[in-house]
Amino acid sequence: MESLDLRVLGDVLAWRQAGRRVTLVTVVETWGSAPRPPGALLAVRDDGVVSGSVSGGCVEDDLIARIKAGEYDALAHPSMVAYGVSKEEAARFGLPCGGTLRLVQEPANDVAWIEEVLQRTASHQLVARTVKLSTGEVTLREAARTEALQFDGVTLTTLFGPRWRLLLIGAGQLSQAVAHMAKLLDFEVLVCDPREEYAATLGLDGVTRVIGMPDDVVLELKPDAHTAIVALTHDAKLDDMALMEALNSDAFYVGALGSRRNQATRKQRLMEHFGLGVEALERLHGPVGLRIGAKTPAEIAVSIIAQIVQVKNAMAVALGSAESSCVKA
Repeated sequence: MESLDLRVLGDVLAWRQAGRRVTLVTVVETWGSAPRPPGALLAVRDDGVVSGSVSGGCVEDDLIARIKAGEYDALAHPSMVAYGVSKEEAARFGLPCGGTLRLVQEPANDVAWIEEVLQRTASHQLVARTVKLSTGEVTLREAARTEALQFDGVTLTTLFGPRWRLLLIGAGQLSQAVAHMAKLLDFEVLVCDPREEYAATLGLDGVTRVIGMPDDVVLELKPDAHTAIVALTHDAKLDDMALMEALNSDAFYVGALGSRRNQATRKQRLMEHFGLGVEALERLHGPVGLRIGAKTPAEIAVSIIAQIVQVKNAMAVALGSAESSCVKA
């Protein structure tokens, strides 16, 4: 399953191919408390049908009403619009605590760039799309994981594709559930399991199976600060070596399945047999996932993904990442 933003682009492409007029709206800046971050997409068809979102619903309702009334029929180039500038307007549009949204709205006339973005992201490429507001001219290029949305009032650059990577050690039912959810969050998902009995049933579109022993795969992957690694085999022969390499890498998240007792035993092994220190072992999330009383594979997957997102977002805030802050024009 593709990410929500790519779904929006897919809907835009289908609507345009069917001959419908479409307006594409992107959140470019927020102040205060806002329900959607910069980069969020909304597509509105000429009959008011929508895909995606930019707020809790009230801003969408206003845009739908304007588009159905024909106010956007003459829109030739991208333009900016702001919602929630005053307290009264924020309240009217359902923006919390005086939140303000600044949007770029553009007619989706030439959709060749959408076709290319969908093709490139299907191959796990991260693509930067830049549009010039004065002309609507679009350029595409390969992007780095460290990049973020940029807006200077003249051009808008947004990113499509997997900015984050998730390596799962193990290809069982739990791994499949985690992979499914991670793809919705724009993670490039890789699965390593040398046990053919498990890997043979992986079968998830858009998930890459990596061949090799887990520790070798971790080394070859060269995990960076946009990489998470989770060991889910519950087999020390497969998990321990991979965890050792992961904990010695720049991966922002390293987790392992197992009870508290198993985690204590694992940490003792990693310390005694592999020479890992206390500081490295403190990075290991185990038992993996947030404590939500999860029982089924799907529930455990929710807890794991939630913890990964929690750590990712906390890191972004600490680093002043543009993912969780506004890009000032």
